[in-house]
Amino acid sequence: MIAHRLTRSLLLLAAPILFAASSAQASEAIVKKARCIACHTVDAKRVGPAYKDVAAKYRGDANAPGRLFEKVRAGGSGNWGDVPMLPHPEDKISDDDLRAAIKWVLSLE
Repeated sequence: MIAHRLTRSLLLLAAPILFAASSAQASEAIVKKARCIACHTVDAKRVGPAYKDVAAKYRGDANAPGRLFEKVRAGGSGNWGDVPMLPHPEDKISDDDLRAAIKWVLSLE
């Protein structure tokens, strides 16, 4: 009985950690599938900024997810250098996947 309660308690404590790890892997898989990694990496500038630099720039900005969503959809230039980011329409990455990817990027430390 005590072992069962202890196991159950440990599972309840571990569940959020396991979910977060699974969610992060899923979001990283999204950016790979959408080929975002052709221009971005997690921690080094490539053609575009590193995801960690994006996260640092927008940390604490409640409007960042919406602005980044629009930026990815419309494309543009000027925020991170002279090379423009091409628009990424919904046939390249779905709205749900884009929101998950942005959430993941903004969560990076």
